[in-house]
Order: sequence, then C-alpha cells, then structure tokens
Amino acid sequence: MKRRDTPLFKQQSTPCLGKDMPRLFPKMSMAEVDEKVRLLAEKVYACALKEEDNKDALALFTVPEDCPIGLHEDRERALKKELAEQQSEETTKRKKTFRLKRSQSVSLQIPTCSTDWAVPVITPLFSPTAPEPSLPESFPEFQRVTISGDYCAGITVEDYEQAAHSLLKALFIREKYSKLAYHRFPRTAARFLRSAENDKWREEDEVLPDVWPVPHEGEDPYSMEGIPEDLNYEMKMKDGIVHVYDNAEALKQEQPHSLPYPDLETFAIDLSHVLAMIADGPTKTYCHRRLNFLASKFYLHEMMNEMAELKELKCVPHRDFYNVRKVDTHIHAAACMNQKHLLKFIKTTYQTEEDRVVLEKGCQKVTLKQVFNNLNMDPYDLTVDSLDVHAGRQTFHRFDKFNSKYNPVGASELREIYLKSDNFIKGEYFARIIKEVATELEESKYQHAEPRLSIYGRSASEWDGLANWFIQHKVHSPNLRWMIQVPRIYDIFMAKKLVPNFAKMLENIFLPLFEATVNPQKHKTLHVFLKYVTGFDSVDDESKHSNHMFSYKSPKPEEWITDDNPPYTYYLFYMYANIMVLNNLRKERGLNTFQFRPHCGEAGSITHLVSAFLTADNISHGLNLKKSPVLQYLYYLAQVPIAMSPLSNNSLFLQYSKNPLREFLQKGLCVSLSTDDPMQFHYTKEALMEEYAIAAQLWKLSTCDVCEIARNSVLQSGLSHQEKKHFIGPNYLEDGPDGNDIRRTNVAQIRMAYRHETLCNELSFLVDAIKADADSTIPE
Repeated sequence: MKRRDTPLFKQQSTPCLGKDMPRLFPKMSMAEVDEKVRLLAEKVYACALKEEDNKDALALFTVPEDCPIGLHEDRERALKKELAEQQSEETTKRKKTFRLKRSQSVSLQIPTCSTDWAVPVITPLFSPTAPEPSLPESFPEFQRVTISGDYCAGITVEDYEQAAHSLLKALFIREKYSKLAYHRFPRTAARFLRSAENDKWREEDEVLPDVWPVPHEGEDPYSMEGIPEDLNYEMKMKDGIVHVYDNAEALKQEQPHSLPYPDLETFAIDLSHVLAMIADGPTKTYCHRRLNFLASKFYLHEMMNEMAELKELKCVPHRDFYNVRKVDTHIHAAACMNQKHLLKFIKTTYQTEEDRVVLEKGCQKVTLKQVFNNLNMDPYDLTVDSLDVHAGRQTFHRFDKFNSKYNPVGASELREIYLKSDNFIKGEYFARIIKEVATELEESKYQHAEPRLSIYGRSASEWDGLANWFIQHKVHSPNLRWMIQVPRIYDIFMAKKLVPNFAKMLENIFLPLFEATVNPQKHKTLHVFLKYVTGFDSVDDESKHSNHMFSYKSPKPEEWITDDNPPYTYYLFYMYANIMVLNNLRKERGLNTFQFRPHCGEAGSITHLVSAFLTADNISHGLNLKKSPVLQYLYYLAQVPIAMSPLSNNSLFLQYSKNPLREFLQKGLCVSLSTDDPMQFHYTKEALMEEYAIAAQLWKLSTCDVCEIARNSVLQSGLSHQEKKHFIGPNYLEDGPDGNDIRRTNVAQIRMAYRHETLCNELSFLVDAIKADADSTIPE
C-alpha cells in the first residue's frame, strides 16, 4: 500500500459543532471510498459471516502460532524489509524529520485543567543525560519509565506512518459519531486530534450527555408540574429513522426540522475504514507491539511504585475501598436479586396472599395457590436447588439453557407473575422485589445500580405500560438509574406475524419517545419516567448466526420483510441513528439525553466491536477485544468504557481464569466490574461486592486497582453531572491527577498521573508521525 500524499484524517469530514451552527450529519458517497478499502472491509465481513478460519486477515496475536516455521519466515522477511529500508536515502531523511518532530514534543506540553499545556510527553527520545522536563505541582513525584533509542524498532517507517494515519482516522470517526449523539469523548484524545489539525481544543466545543439530576430530599420524583408545552411538530418514520417536521406543510414538502439524520451509506463507508484497519498487517503489528509495551510498562510501574501508591492511600482520611462509590453498570432488572432473595419473596407472598388472583388464562382467573397446585408443588418445600435459576456448567455455550433459567422451577407462569411488569397484577410483585433490592443499596449507601427494563417493539403501547408501572408502584430510588434493553428478536415477531417489517419494530420502539418529547403534556407519565432513563442497550445472544452481510446495499427497514433476523451491525446502526436524532431534539427542549450502551464482544464476530466503536458510548462485556490488537488499541486510545462481568462469562462463554479484565486494566483500558444477573451468578446479598472480592482474590488486585475500577464505573455510568462531581471530584471531566479527588475516589495520584502520561505518550506518537509526514512532503 503506497503512502498517501495527504493524511487520512483530512479525508474524513467532521461536523461543525459550534453553538451558532446547525448540527448536521456529514454525508459521503460510496464513490469517494478507496476501492481497496471497500474490498478489504467486505472480505473481513464475509469471513465473519462464513465463520472461516481467517488467519491471514485476522491474526490473533494472543494465540500461539500453529506453524513456527512459517512464523520464522515471516520474521525473516520483515527483517530483510527493515534492513533494506535502513539503506534507503528517503527513509533516512524521513527518520531525521521524525526525530526532529519527536524532540520538539519534549518541550510541547499537554493540556490539563488550564488553557496552557502543562504536562510533558514522556518521549522515547530521552537520553540518559538529557535533563528531565519539570512537572507541574499537581503531578506527584514517582519513578517514571522512559525509553531511549530508536523510536520504532522492529517496524519500518512506512508501516509506522500508515498505522498512525489509520488509527488517527478511526479516532476522528468515533469523535464525529460521539459528538453527534451527545456521547462523551475524552478530553485528552480530543486535544490531540485538534493538535493534529493544527487547531486548539476549546472547552465550549465539548459535547456531553445531559442527565436529569436526582430529586432533592423532600421533592416528589413523580411530580407532573412544570411539564413543557406541545411543539406541534409532525413525525414520520423514513428509511428506518424518525424524521421530525415543523408542521404539516413541512411534512408534505418533506422538509425536516434541522437535526442530524444519519445516512446508511455514510455509516457503511466509515465502518469500512475501521474494518479494513483490523485486517491491515502493518497496523496490526504496530498495535500488537504497543499493547505489549503498555502491559510491560505497567508491570515496571507497579514494581517500582506500588509501595508509594499504598502510602498515598494510607494518608487519606475516612476513605477506603468499602466507602468509595461503585456503580453496577450492567445488571438486568429481572435478575437483579439473588436466588435466595427470590425464594424468600415467593414463600412470603404465598403465605400472605395465596388466595390472590395473579393470572388469567383465557377467561379463567387463577389464584397463587392454584398456580402452585397446577405445578404439583408446595412453596414451603422449595429450595434454591429446586428453584433452579442458577447458571452452572450446563449453561456453558448454551444461551438457550441460560434463558430458561429466568423461569423459576422451569415454569413460565412464575416468571410472568414475579418477573414481569405487564401481567394481571400490573407488575406489583416485580416492583416490590426491585424496591427491596433498592432498599438494600440505599442502606449500603455507596453502591448504585443501572437495571435494564425491556421494551420489545411488538407494540407502541409498551412504553405507556412501563411508565405507568414505574409511577404507580413508585419504583424510583436515588441509588438506581434505569436503562432500556431492546432484545434482537425481530425474527420471532415476524414468525408470529406481529410486525410487517423491521421498520414497524423500530417505530414501536422510538416513535412514542419522539411523541413524548414533542408533546409531553399528552404523555405525562412517559415524560416523568424518561427523566430517570439514562440509556439504551441492545441484547441477545451475539453468537447467533445471520445470513445477511451488512453493507450500504442492505435493504431499508421498510423493505426488510423476510423472516431472517437482521445482522448485529444493522440493529446497532438503526438504534444509534434514532437515539442520535432523539437526543438532538431533546437537547433543543432542555430535556435529558440517552446513551447507547449495547452488549458487545461477549461472543460472535469481532466486527460487532467495530460497529460499537462508532455507535456506542460504552459497551458491556468486550471479551473479543482480546482477539484483535487493532480494536483493543483503539478502545484504549479512545478510552471507550467497558463493563465486564467475569462471573457471568465464566458460566456462559469464558473460564474465569482466561478473562482478559486484568490484562485490560494493566494496559489502561477503561474497565469496570458489573454483575449482569445476580439471580443466575451470585450467592451473597451484595452481588457487586462479591464480584469485586473474587476478582481481587483471584488476580491479586491491589486496593488502588479495585478503587480505580470503581472510579471507572462511576465515570461510565448514567449518574448525573452533579452526582459525579460529588462522588469522584468536582473536576472529574479533566483527565489525569487534576481530575481525581483522592479523598473521594481513594485512587492514588501516582496511578492517575501514570495513566495520563502513558496515554498522552501513545497519542503523541500518532500525531507526531502525521506532522513529520506532512513536513517531509513539503517541497524544499
């Protein structure tokens, strides 16, 4: 692949996000795309679709090579290429230009809280005799790891520049999608991207999610006063995306309200660039080496600074691991209680309400006592073993068996009575058990959770039913934030003739939200409920096969009338697209926005992680990042938050000892711990503490490690800006030690400084390569 005359990121149009400019989605045509990029992306997708052994395109560096002779030959060829390049006059000149650029980075400073640059890049060009740059007072003294010598040993200059161009382009693409959807994009990465454009980062250009603050003590969380007036806008589903019109005339003339409306072709182009990257040899090699360096560097940092970090923590008054804030960022409401809690609740309701009518079959009403009589069991004799809701060895790689665990004693009737919000008793038992879990969280004070409630898309009335359940049973808790999960089960609806096409399912999910945003007066209960909803999740078994290969030629949702389920990427794009438009409309009205936080990378193809890199604010699981060094490095550079659940994975897809959480944490990825389904995977009353305790024991995590994970959980959660300021510090938006309040997080300033300097160093490598390349192409 030849060197490009212009940096890749210049080809990627980015939206103008100034306050006075309209927020529009910049569209591209497939004619603008490099044919090689498109073909390589299609090859990656095709290999994933056919489940072929694609070792050439997707080399897994963490897996031992099957053929050592072939590996030796590859290394020999790479060495010959490097030696030949070293003798090249052009290469010598480019190396000299790059060395000059890197040496200038020593005096260049990284922006922190102030508008000036304050922290020097830890550059590999330091010599043992070179004076170390002075550090600001806010940065602690500790033993830093520096590398001297050649800047890219083991990789050619041309390959290095190509990798830098590709990685920066991917970061620009993610920044575009994050800003348009009001997702968070980290300040450090944003500052370096502006530097690559020879521009300066401005705080007023930053885009953040808007979350409704928790009501103050004494305020009514269900109050319907002060609801905004009707805008009298018109809405219409077009190409799978809800379009908003100022009035009926604008709808007739098809002149939509000025909002960013995503375009499938543009998304497919952006996706192709990242897909092509993960199959690009030089980029894979560079990312693999940098990830290995990050792991080794943290090992040295820990060896030299562990006692200094511990000393810092010992000096912090009052705060320790038990009383730092932790958020269970991935938990399903229907399994938020442990199995003993559910068993006790079932027995209690039977003892006190056995004659209550809880079910209706046809025209016949059934009492709780009759339900158990029909099941030939006495609740008094039930045990956690006979309840049979706990996952074990029999559920490993069997998602169907895992789903059946939601049925206590294997009876779907009990699931409907106790774990559903839309049943004959209007979800009363489900609300009561959730409120008991919430009470336990409130008593613990320092633990929060984000339970997922389901919206299926089979009917538009689902939203009103869920909102009424929330308000009628007063389920709000200051320690709970709510997420909406959308199962990917279009094929089931189609088989039962519940929807005519995929667009109808999307309309049932999103149109009621637009109506409640435009005219809250007509949808008061839904308006109140949405205040406490922080995001959306896309859930189901990722390993399910799809016969369709996603591309710009994929049929529009109105045309998707087959019984086959759309592929994962198709779901993600249309969910993201509607959330993006909805967020921009709600922002105009001064209402809270929603994050998109799908299950991703638990199983299935690594292409799922590419889709989420563009569309998601953060993801749950992320196990398959271990299979792709390029994606893993991108998730590190962009600090994409990942909620990991090792105990859940241990029962479903990956043995606990093989879970990559510890490896990701060491390298600096933004990981948190979550429970997923306490009913299936946990034994104790405090499931989240159980998750932390097992991880700490098995991987020998330090206090600083677990407190760093807890701080990450607050950062990636849907808690409001005010709550995050209170829980982890008033400057939490800043990266590095300036954004950390050790008195609240119990994370050592040494650790925060190390993380920040290391990330800045990695980003500076990419920016310096771009600038050196630009300088070398300027005619003398």
